[in-house]
Amino acid sequence: MFSRYKKPSAATPVAAEQAKPAAVIPSQAAAPVVRRPGAAAPPSAQAIAADKEKKRKERMGELKVELHKRLLDNLNLSALEHASESELRQEIVAISTEALEDIGMVLNKDERSTLFQELYHEVMGLGPLETLLQDDSVNDILVNGPQQIFVERSGKLTLTDITFKDERHLLRIIDKIVSAVGRRVDESNPYCDARLADGSRFNCMVPPIAVDGSLVSIRKFKKDKLGVDDLVRFGAFTEEMAAYLQAAVATRLNVIVSGGTGSGKTTTLNALSSFIDNAERILTIEDTAELQLQQVHVGRMESRPSNVEGKGAVTQRDCLRNALRMRPDRIIVGETRGEEVIDMLQAMNTGHDGSMTTIHANSARDGISRLENMIAMAGIEMPIKAVRSQIASAVNLIVQASRLQDGSRRMTSITEITGMEGDVISMQEIFRYERLGLAPDGKIVGRFTATGVRSAYADRFRAWGYDLPASIYEPVAAE
Repeated sequence: MFSRYKKPSAATPVAAEQAKPAAVIPSQAAAPVVRRPGAAAPPSAQAIAADKEKKRKERMGELKVELHKRLLDNLNLSALEHASESELRQEIVAISTEALEDIGMVLNKDERSTLFQELYHEVMGLGPLETLLQDDSVNDILVNGPQQIFVERSGKLTLTDITFKDERHLLRIIDKIVSAVGRRVDESNPYCDARLADGSRFNCMVPPIAVDGSLVSIRKFKKDKLGVDDLVRFGAFTEEMAAYLQAAVATRLNVIVSGGTGSGKTTTLNALSSFIDNAERILTIEDTAELQLQQVHVGRMESRPSNVEGKGAVTQRDCLRNALRMRPDRIIVGETRGEEVIDMLQAMNTGHDGSMTTIHANSARDGISRLENMIAMAGIEMPIKAVRSQIASAVNLIVQASRLQDGSRRMTSITEITGMEGDVISMQEIFRYERLGLAPDGKIVGRFTATGVRSAYADRFRAWGYDLPASIYEPVAAE
């Protein structure tokens, strides 16, 4: 009955005895219900419906496990590599339909369609996660054990009704993801960073380190790159700020994008990179490749963790040192979080003007402190004044991105580093986001405004052909 994708030696298993149709009990005549005083009230219609739905989901889950086993027994997995999607779907429908007949299970049209789709995801995709990965409104997928899957939409976390059958099912999907990139997770190596086929960032941690079941987080990769115009339209920053940033990037100022987790640092870095001239050679260095640069001359590098024997690691610092020998015009580091900071600062100081990176910090001043701490963590013993002098000469601009309490992402500050005053790095804020209050629906009300301070790089902008009008530095009048 099956096509060429069935294993030649596979015989159709007979399982009619395993699941005989339940005997039908004749309906009894309805008897009057007599409630004794103090007896518990009968369950409500809503509770009965919820219990019925729960049992239906459990039944469908068990059925899916059984059919998935049969698919693995019958499908010739090596031949599937060359099969088209339609051929594979037809094969799954054929095998599953015969299995349902053997079991004696009757499903309606919608249930069969849903079941076949889920089986396809189990065989070729990531099981229950596949639906969420295909949902463009979902930004993050967070799995807390097999029974809890949260998603983030528009900055807000919500619990979904999607679950895994059990911990073994979840571990099988995790193993499928990490084995595809040549890694593995087990008790000796209980966590892993990986990248999905579509570029989404994947992280997992399995028992015994994860106490209540495996933990998975997926930061989805945006298929459509958000440009500067999109971010202005969404209210992330203003046209005046965009004009200033275009001048700063085009005139090769060294830029650091600072912000907390999920504040939009990578999105901002992607947008800023659109201002880089197409004739420049750009090298990008990341732990997990996420940057989507549109220039012609881009070389991408990705760090690599050590193998099970503790060997073979290639750090961001290794990539950065090697990048300096590859004649880059600009170096873009996805995130600076360790000892590679000293190489990044030296690159900015030695002919690689216009380089960019991101750091975790809550303000521009806090970002400077983070850079100082990372230099100290690298084990380099330098006087604090020398460290700050190195930072002041390397970094020109700090762009602060923040995720506000209502889930919106804003560019809350653009700050220039103007040099040293004694032992202190001098800074001046050019643009900021001012919070004015809270709307009844919980949305934050605010506005972007210039601080009234003229850019210290105005002459540089003009020399490069970016003569920004003085009006963009004027504060917004209070309403």
